[in-house]
Amino acid sequence: MKPYFEIESIKELKEVMSEMGSDHVFRHIAFQDIDLMAVNLEGYSFADCIFMSCNMTRDIENRMDSRCTIFPGIELPFRMFQNRLYDASSLYGNWEDSEKWSFEKCYDTEVYRHYKEEGNPAPDIKEAFGRSTHDFSMSDALVDFLSGYDPKSVVAVMGGHSISRADDSYSKVAKISKKLTEEGKLMASGGGPGAMEATHLGAWMAGRSSDELEDAINMLKPFPTFRDGGWLEAAFEVMKKYPRGNYESLGIPTWFYGHEPATPFASKIAKYFDNSIREDTLLAISKGGIIYTPGSAGTMQEVFQDAAQNHYETWDHSSPMVFLGESFFTQKVPVYSLLAELSDRGVYKNLILSITDDPKEVVENIINW
Repeated sequence: MKPYFEIESIKELKEVMSEMGSDHVFRHIAFQDIDLMAVNLEGYSFADCIFMSCNMTRDIENRMDSRCTIFPGIELPFRMFQNRLYDASSLYGNWEDSEKWSFEKCYDTEVYRHYKEEGNPAPDIKEAFGRSTHDFSMSDALVDFLSGYDPKSVVAVMGGHSISRADDSYSKVAKISKKLTEEGKLMASGGGPGAMEATHLGAWMAGRSSDELEDAINMLKPFPTFRDGGWLEAAFEVMKKYPRGNYESLGIPTWFYGHEPATPFASKIAKYFDNSIREDTLLAISKGGIIYTPGSAGTMQEVFQDAAQNHYETWDHSSPMVFLGESFFTQKVPVYSLLAELSDRGVYKNLILSITDDPKEVVENIINW
């Protein structure tokens, strides 16, 4: 079946209208979270269209044929049909005005508070439907965003949320991400603090000098972890001093770990309720390789999930698994040693493994693949 053409903004709606000529019939179109009353649709009709949380008049409904479907929004503290990815502004609001901004009242915090009050799993069908629909919309927006990138250009960094901004590994990840972004890679992560934040800081500072990156890190160091007061505000200060250039990065956090603030350095944020969807999505889109930094149980889970995808060539090819931290991954948590042995014995196939402490080698192993 022919896919539905999606309209997700008033601008896109007007563009379609301008191209219709004398045929004033919208055919096989999905309207997502559009205020149809903001445009003069008199004389237009609708055939086999889908309307998701759209504001409309009874007259507009009367001009729909029997194949049209309307999904009204349900009153919840989050938008079910979120038709675009989040960013720092949509999650945190007017953070640029420090006198008016409040973390306790921002959208991200209010949604997390509601999520905690309602519980997980969702207690009733209304909440479950709302969360599932939101996550579906998030995946749809993510597909739209990634359509502008070569799939093999997406590179992810996995690692612990507890890595301090003052830690040497934080600086290493930021430098790696900056260089890879400048080389045309779209850097992705779980979108939280620690190694994840370093990923997006590096991408944010792409195109700037090494000294400027070092200055940004020094501005962040007084608030080393997300548990320190001022952690988020320090990031905002860096963003004000060094506005983002033309480079993007993608964070994929979750309200399941909502006590960990999403890093505002990610220019695009796909935030999910369902952590399992979020984790699988991050691994699935990272067809250009994954860089592993020291972490705990969550990172280990991602290592073996990624290894399974590479073994089976789930996405038609395997991609590099680059481990940053020789001592950690061969002694403290010897997951690299285990994978290398199992690969040599043929238990795992198609693994492209490397390990180093040198950021330059990490970049080379990704770029030269």
